[in-house]
Amino acid sequence: MEKVRIDKWLWAARFFKTRALAKAAIEGGKVHIAGQRVKVSKELKTGIELTIRQGWDEKQIQVDALSDKRKGAPEASALYTETEQSILNREQRAAERKAANSSHYPSDQRPNKKQRRQIHRFQREQKLD
Repeated sequence: MEKVRIDKWLWAARFFKTRALAKAAIEGGKVHIAGQRVKVSKELKTGIELTIRQGWDEKQIQVDALSDKRKGAPEASALYTETEQSILNREQRAAERKAANSSHYPSDQRPNKKQRRQIHRFQREQKLD
């Protein structure tokens, strides 16, 4: 196999659950080749570097093999390699998100009657100022 459509390859490599989701991501500008947006019908070759944004993560990968059939996860992970810099960046961003969320402790219970009165009193005073 010499060429495969990028939407089929992303689906076969298990980056997206369906081809429709892969197509939507490509059209939404979440997949780039050499910093340029691509079209759904773009044909991939081995050796091309892709940048894929999924949720909070951005992955930079190199295409090692081509496939248009979806197989198991071990076979799918053999289709590409993620760059070392990409792995380090993702781990660093995940640690930053975790640190930012650790300082926020949501309340375990609703405010009681006294606390609600204090909240309402405070809000009224803020409106008057």
